Amino acid sequence: MPSIPTLSLDDAKRVIAAAEAESSTQGQPSNIAVVDAGGNLVAHVRMDGAWLGSIDISINKAFTARAFDTATKDLGDLAQPGEQFYGINASNDGRVMIFAGGIPLERDGQVVGAVGVSGGTGVQDQAVAEAAASAY
Repeated sequence: MPSIPTLSLDDAKRVIAAAEAESSTQGQPSNIAVVDAGGNLVAHVRMDGAWLGSIDISINKAFTARAFDTATKDLGDLAQPGEQFYGINASNDGRVMIFAGGIPLERDGQVVGAVGVSGGTGVQDQAVAEAAASAY
């Protein structure tokens, strides 16, 4: 049986640490989620003071980035009225997030997981997610 490359818990911890550092720099606490190649949660952190309502959003941003192998920010652009993926956010029982903060994580050109960040503005969430992805 072929194996599917995925990220490890140690990888997820490294990604989360980088996200926490960027979030702290911004002064905006975040929820940070990392999923594996199958879109399953590997690790999640809710920084002190981060919104409770953003827990599911961060997890779903990571799921979305992995499910569609694209950044949620980019998917959001394609999901606007008149665009080809308009309405996609209603799919997958509403799990699909179409705003910034979810980024696929790649190894050797293959997506092996994703990170999702929620707790600030879209610009803040995206910056934190980019810092996290860079650490991978």
